[in-house]
Amino acid sequence: MGASGESFGGLGGEARWSAVQFNPSARELTLKLVYYGPALSGKTTNLQSLHALAPPARTGRLMNLETRDDRTLFFDLMPMQVRLDDGLKVRLKLYTVPGQVIHDTTRRIVLQGADGIVFVADSQLAENESNRTSFRDLKRHLRETQLPPDLPMVVQFNKRDLPGIRTERELAAFAARRGTPVYKAVAVRGLGVRDTLAGLLALVWARIQADPEWAVHLDLPTPEFVAQVLDGFRRPSGAAG
Repeated sequence: MGASGESFGGLGGEARWSAVQFNPSARELTLKLVYYGPALSGKTTNLQSLHALAPPARTGRLMNLETRDDRTLFFDLMPMQVRLDDGLKVRLKLYTVPGQVIHDTTRRIVLQGADGIVFVADSQLAENESNRTSFRDLKRHLRETQLPPDLPMVVQFNKRDLPGIRTERELAAFAARRGTPVYKAVAVRGLGVRDTLAGLLALVWARIQADPEWAVHLDLPTPEFVAQVLDGFRRPSGAAG
């Protein structure tokens, strides 16, 4: 992810997006959002912090399924549910994928049917190559699972409290160059995790409303949708840097 050879953002290509699960008669919308990134970048910590910040009545149990190998799934899942003012019931399923190389099959399986992706990058300069490798892996899995290459995605640069990290100017240049929304976070302290999720929800909802098939049923303005889904979330004090 350095100045030369940077490889994430700009997945390229065009495809119609139709993964959304919506039941018009029951007014129920289910969105699957996947947190992707290299090992130890903070994907699970994002879910743990969101679970702690969310209103308890809206979240289910944070589930972790681990195995010793890749023969069965290894992932985290945080379910959320909220009923909006217009009666729409929104179910969010937040997943992480394991970052270790040996869990390649699991990553591909968990990505199937995703409606949006948070790519969690490690801000430390020493992890640049890990970030690049993981993003190349993500692009390959998008092709293999036949997900659209322009699936809604945001990038979170986590661990902003550590030394030896990418500068503010570098992050701004990255966002401008790639056209991908960038968020800063210290996930272990809950900083930036809500804003990252809000950013992805806004992209996903805008994408839904761009499709006439969905817009006729789901017409709440994007800012109101995001605000209602995340209403009641606590905001930790401080800034992500």
